[in-house]
Amino acid sequence: MSRSYPLQIAIGVAALLPSTFLHAATEADVAALQQQLLELRQRYDAQQKALMVLEQRVREVEAQPGVPQPQRLARSPSSGTQATGYGESLREDNSPSRSVGDIYDKASGFFGEGRFSLETGLTYSHYDARQMFLNGFLALDAIFLGNIGVDQIESDNFTFDLTGRYNLGNRWQFDLNVPVTYRETTYESAGATGAGGGAGGGTNTFSSETVTRDPAIGDVSMGVSYKFLDEAPGRPDAVFSLRVKAPTGDEPYGIKLVQSPTNTNLTVPEELPTGNGVWSVTPGIALVKTVDPAVLFANLSYTHNFEESFDDISSTPGQKLGGKVKLGDWFQYGLGTAFALNDRMSLSFSYSQLIGRKSEIKPDGGDWQTVDSSDANAAYFNVGMTFALTDKLTMVPNLSIGLTPDAPDFSFSLKFPYYF
Repeated sequence: MSRSYPLQIAIGVAALLPSTFLHAATEADVAALQQQLLELRQRYDAQQKALMVLEQRVREVEAQPGVPQPQRLARSPSSGTQATGYGESLREDNSPSRSVGDIYDKASGFFGEGRFSLETGLTYSHYDARQMFLNGFLALDAIFLGNIGVDQIESDNFTFDLTGRYNLGNRWQFDLNVPVTYRETTYESAGATGAGGGAGGGTNTFSSETVTRDPAIGDVSMGVSYKFLDEAPGRPDAVFSLRVKAPTGDEPYGIKLVQSPTNTNLTVPEELPTGNGVWSVTPGIALVKTVDPAVLFANLSYTHNFEESFDDISSTPGQKLGGKVKLGDWFQYGLGTAFALNDRMSLSFSYSQLIGRKSEIKPDGGDWQTVDSSDANAAYFNVGMTFALTDKLTMVPNLSIGLTPDAPDFSFSLKFPYYF
């Protein structure tokens, strides 16, 4: 009994320690904790506002799968009996392999023997992202007060686009692209909170909300390209392109974020956008070099997004706040090779990467704020094929596999260019 008595005293003291510490907390300690909570709420509000810009960044990355193709250029014109490039060798061959021609079409961007082409295409992209977050603070350096959650976002996007191209004088080319987009995004969250929130109050239960967007027009783009260098021994074909994208789709700014009725950790947008909401311009250069029996190609482009003002950039329900948005610029490059399998089919492999800078927002009456995590680094590995269905119609499937978290998991496109 004498030996167990000190142990009982120790257990009793240990049981009283938490309450002792809490009673010992001064008013200054309580004020400090309240200040930390206020700052966390402010940061949480800023994160919610940042979601609209991040949504736009996802749209940018999803819209850029594969190697950025140059705007369709012309094959090298004839210049006597000396072949000046791959296009020239095709001209001199009275019956070139159709798949060889398609290799050059895909690598260089040329749309065939005619002066006009019309291309229909369908692209499917899947994006799946998971993350765990801690939204709270440590009290007394030992107790975590706040939310612990696991979030998951799954996005499926279908884009039907129609592209017309016109070639002028075997040097200049003009094109217009009109996309129509259908989107479906599922937001899932599991979490436990100190206040009993979350999905059932436990991390083993998920709640989810799905937001869909009926087919609607996206951002229309137009481009012009000029072939300034013909292929010759020791040098490639080279083309300069300039593309302008107009904000014809619905922008992601001002879309309200609403809390899920089943999970206090989950907020979802009321609707999904179909465009970026700003004008952009993209200069680029493309190089194509023949290394018989294959073709080597490389692309480099830079996109500048113009600053734009909006009547509402707030994501808080019931609040309207005007401001400006400055999306981060990005550059993209790609390189690859293509080769013929037979007289009607060719195969290509390529790598491409998009690197984007951070975006900024400026509420009316406030200062510019950098949006955290709004930059992007999306890399892809692409496998493509061309198959000549008829003399004028070609089928072009392409699979793009994301290599970084910012890239969609995969994108698959199927295009049908028709040559007039």
